[in-house]
Amino acid sequence: MNQDVKYIFLQSALTLENPYMDIPQFFNWLNKKKAATHHQITQIPFKQLQNWEFQKSTGNLIHSSGKFFSIEGIEVKTNWGNVNEWTQPIINQPEVGFLGIITKKINGILYFLMQAKIEPGNINAVQISPTLQATKSNYTQVHKGNPPNYLEYFLSKRKDVNILVDQLQSEQGARFFKKRNRNIIIEVTSDIEVKEEFCWLTLGQIKELLTYDNIINMDTRTVISGIAFGNTQIEISNNNSYEKGLLISELDIHHSLHSIEDIISWITKLKSFAELEVNKIPLNEIKHWEKDEMSIHHEQGKYFSVIAVNAEIGNREVARWTQPIVKSAQEGIIAFIIKKINGVYHFLVQAKMESGNFDIIELAPTVQCLTGNYRKGMNEYEVDFIDVVLEPEKHNATIRYSTFQSEEGGRFYEEQNKNMIIEVGEDFNNGLPEKYIWMTLNQIKTFIKFNNYLNIQSRSLLAAVKFI
Repeated sequence: MNQDVKYIFLQSALTLENPYMDIPQFFNWLNKKKAATHHQITQIPFKQLQNWEFQKSTGNLIHSSGKFFSIEGIEVKTNWGNVNEWTQPIINQPEVGFLGIITKKINGILYFLMQAKIEPGNINAVQISPTLQATKSNYTQVHKGNPPNYLEYFLSKRKDVNILVDQLQSEQGARFFKKRNRNIIIEVTSDIEVKEEFCWLTLGQIKELLTYDNIINMDTRTVISGIAFGNTQIEISNNNSYEKGLLISELDIHHSLHSIEDIISWITKLKSFAELEVNKIPLNEIKHWEKDEMSIHHEQGKYFSVIAVNAEIGNREVARWTQPIVKSAQEGIIAFIIKKINGVYHFLVQAKMESGNFDIIELAPTVQCLTGNYRKGMNEYEVDFIDVVLEPEKHNATIRYSTFQSEEGGRFYEEQNKNMIIEVGEDFNNGLPEKYIWMTLNQIKTFIKFNNYLNIQSRSLLAAVKFI
């Protein structure tokens, strides 16, 4: 990404004024979309699934086309953490999907073409998704429905399209088996029709909407997290506002605690030690999981379950369908602890192994508890730094950001997690467990550019970082 592109992204991130739709107008528009679109999501027994079946030989839950995704079993063996062996259901979706945003410069400001979209698992029906959000099965029309809007801008080489960001990024490693999506942002230089469910927003407005619960969907969050804003000299001062401090952390390359080479060496050392063996097994051979007519669930009610839903959504490519979907056992917490080091905000990053990871370890938030009970003594493992997140006032810490944000509604049913950024003071101990390291935002953005470094939870939370 050249410096000029980074500048226009930064300019958009610093812009809240929008003559086409300000924030109050946006909420009116969003509510009208929700009211105008018929949507009804109902849990159903597995036997009412249409075009889905449990294979007799394996028990795997598959689509009759052999496309979309399947629910299969895996057996995991590892030397990472306290639990060294387990089996579980997992979503196997080998296709690489599109998560794409169209942008356009209007009066010198870059605007993002965003979609009001209802997914079957959305906790509040309508959320703001990328311009294009589609699996390969969707955009090749396996469902025999209509093609997604604006698909042609992403599939064909057009003279009026410039690619600004193009990355292959991972999905939830504990739920998907080695799943990736293409995260892409393009700029269109010709006139473009704004269709019924779409609107223009600045990047600053999208980040402002991330201060509200469950408005911006996870797919939008992962795409905009890949935006880098460049490198430049900014005066380091303890008198800077929190937002300007974050901008300094995005742009500064001279005051980081560790070099990029040090961080690569730290990751390499951990990957060299870590062992992760994952084998597919038939779903009917997983241990400690039970299946009845309504769900596949853990015998202790932990982690997640697989259920079936009937979805009726009026403005989708197909207006009615049934599908399996994953339901979390409870809400989780995703949190970054941040601290000023050398006058620049550093984020406390965790090296985390999950069963579906491509390359064993990905960089995660300081605290990531998506499944299981995160309170001490109630889980198979102790969660480092959870006490700072649950009781920040006892640790002289300040909550800088706290909202509920949803997981992806196409595969996860009404799942939300508390997203937090918590600032600690100088007295916070710099001695860290070996799986943690301090990184500036500029360094984190360096790693986001490459595949399979930052996990989706960290990217989702970093999308909420704003500078105004």
